[in-house]
Amino acid sequence: MFRNPGPDAIEALLRRAKTIAIIGLSADASRPSHRVARSLQGFGYRIIPVTPSEATILGERAVPDLDHVGEVLGAGGKPDIVDVFRRPEHVAGIVDTCIRLGMPALWLQDGVIDEVAAARAQGAGIFTVMDRCLYRDRASL
Repeated sequence: MFRNPGPDAIEALLRRAKTIAIIGLSADASRPSHRVARSLQGFGYRIIPVTPSEATILGERAVPDLDHVGEVLGAGGKPDIVDVFRRPEHVAGIVDTCIRLGMPALWLQDGVIDEVAAARAQGAGIFTVMDRCLYRDRASL
């Protein structure tokens, strides 16, 4: 059974992270992903939009998928956190990619719940948080 890390571990992750790849980031300012990303920029994080439908969002170059993040961060570069704003049925595939690429942390936003995939990510050594808002956790620090 999947369990989120404790509050101290989550705080440590949010304090040390510098870059956050946001899967499903919308260019539409009324969408939650956009508001969260803009707020994360305000906290000083660099965001990397991961969406095939836009070239740039919030002043940052977008990439179509996690395999292309290195084009923005440099060869072999990885974001500190992969933040997911996709429906739960997409999570298993995202976890597969995170495991393959050796991503250090995966954050599944409010309502993005896949217990099996989250446990698989955690079992592969990926710091995994599920069904929590990254913005709210960061704002509470």
